[in-house]
Amino acid sequence: MKSLLKISMISTLLFAGVGCSEEFLDEQPSEFLTAGQIGEAAEKNPAVVRGTMTGIYSLTVETGTGGTTGHDDFGQKGYDIFGDMLSGDMALSVSTYGWYRADITEFQAPQDFTSNRNYMVWRYYYRIIRSANTVIDALGGNEAIPELDENKYLMGQAKAIRAHSYFYLTQYFAKKYNPSAEILPIYDDLQDQNGPKVSMGEIYDFMEKDLNDAITLLDGFNRAGKNEINKTVAQGILAYVYGSKGEWQQVYDLTSSVINSGQYTLMSAEEVLGGFNDVNTSGWMWGIDLTADVDLGLVSWWGQVDQYTYSYAWAGDAKAIDSDLYAAIPDNDVRKDQFEAPVGAYTDLMPRNKFYDPNKVIGGQAVVTTDYVYMRVAEMYLLKAEAAAQLGMDADAAATLKTLLDERVDDASYVDALSGGDLLDEIYLQTRIELWGEGKSYLAMKRNKATISRGDNHLSFVGVAIPYDDERLTFEIPESEIQFNPFISDQNE
Repeated sequence: MKSLLKISMISTLLFAGVGCSEEFLDEQPSEFLTAGQIGEAAEKNPAVVRGTMTGIYSLTVETGTGGTTGHDDFGQKGYDIFGDMLSGDMALSVSTYGWYRADITEFQAPQDFTSNRNYMVWRYYYRIIRSANTVIDALGGNEAIPELDENKYLMGQAKAIRAHSYFYLTQYFAKKYNPSAEILPIYDDLQDQNGPKVSMGEIYDFMEKDLNDAITLLDGFNRAGKNEINKTVAQGILAYVYGSKGEWQQVYDLTSSVINSGQYTLMSAEEVLGGFNDVNTSGWMWGIDLTADVDLGLVSWWGQVDQYTYSYAWAGDAKAIDSDLYAAIPDNDVRKDQFEAPVGAYTDLMPRNKFYDPNKVIGGQAVVTTDYVYMRVAEMYLLKAEAAAQLGMDADAAATLKTLLDERVDDASYVDALSGGDLLDEIYLQTRIELWGEGKSYLAMKRNKATISRGDNHLSFVGVAIPYDDERLTFEIPESEIQFNPFISDQNE
């Protein structure tokens, strides 16, 4: 899809009849369409539901979807920044305007349930879930298998993005995987308004079913653009779900399937220095083609991170790689050149050669047309290597890791000498380096049960050891949920 159609869920529902058969429009009032009426129309014309699904994808990039007017409220990539900063791999090295400083880098939000940042995360993902339920209900409900192939594909996409949202909720609102801990409500249809917290095990069962259903439903789907979830993306999401609970054989099988599909190639040494700005890059599995029509500017991921965009990164809130992580990148690794060398300047360790507007004019991109990346095939190689090492398949793990490193370093043969914990540590390190700034460091920290220690270019907590399950790294159930959901009255443990 060349451009992402910007549709709110309200307008999608009100105008869902566009493109329906004339008989349906004549017989049904178009002012307030129920899910049942949408479903009836979809049996004749899947475009009815396709518009709603397009609206869901647009929510992932829209500003204010966390329910605030904050300049850190801009969809999925906003919460990727939250995770990257909480994990310590992204440093707020200079703070002039204050975004992220107190609530995220100083951990105030995870310790104060009245903070808007808790509310933003909660509201955004549950909004995506409710929107996905609109599609699922319209297509017959959770157990339905639509007759039309296009409706099957829409059902698969809706189930996959619903599971994706529940997965991020489990990561951000629970310290670690504990199947018996009650952490979140499950809402699986539009009738659900408020509900009690259910166990993590139940939520994981729900996610796994959604994703396995999606993988089956999306078989044969040739998507119009990478903004849409296809079978391999659903497999990648499920691999993350299994990895977070330590079911490594499933991770290994899923990532192998994605890699062996042949649909993607690892980004080359040239591409990893090419700006990460084009969704058509062969190594990208899932992303959003941002155009001027989407109308993003300062309030966006690029508006927070890229110095070549009219941005906070240009104006005084520098985002940089953690100094210790940078020091761990060998000089012969092309990824070291993604970051500005430390010379005592404002731009020290900023990702000016990884993420940038192609025009490379400082503060120049006012209307954002550089694209968003959500998932890359490199993640599948790293997850496969991690799974193989966890399964004791050291040779396989080393070979998989070297496939990626051969595109990054002059000589990756050192990996052959690694085994056991040393090999796992190297895979974790390479995951942090390869995926810096892409929103995956927080997930990797939790999977690897890591203890983080910030380098000296952070503004707070430098050198303080913080374990992955520290409560300062996990958000609180927001005040509004405690106040207005009669079934929830306490925080998670």
